Amino acid sequence: MEDNPEDYVKNPLWPILVETVHAMSMYPHHKAYVSERILPEDPEITPRELSARMGIPFGEALVILFEVREERTKTS
Repeated sequence: MEDNPEDYVKNPLWPILVETVHAMSMYPHHKAYVSERILPEDPEITPRELSARMGIPFGEALVILFEVREERTKTS
């Protein structure tokens, strides 16, 4: 699979990954940081790059980027 979160959303295990990431204690803080700091600087960052940059699991980076980008699309 590519680093495109859209490719992962189609997987039947996607809801389980989202549920797991939402249960992580640092998830809300990581999501806010990505939304407020990382994406304004680097809007094309990939989940793998975000994972390495923040030291977070790839799955968490994938979910966060998907959600933040979806929220931005809906408010635009």
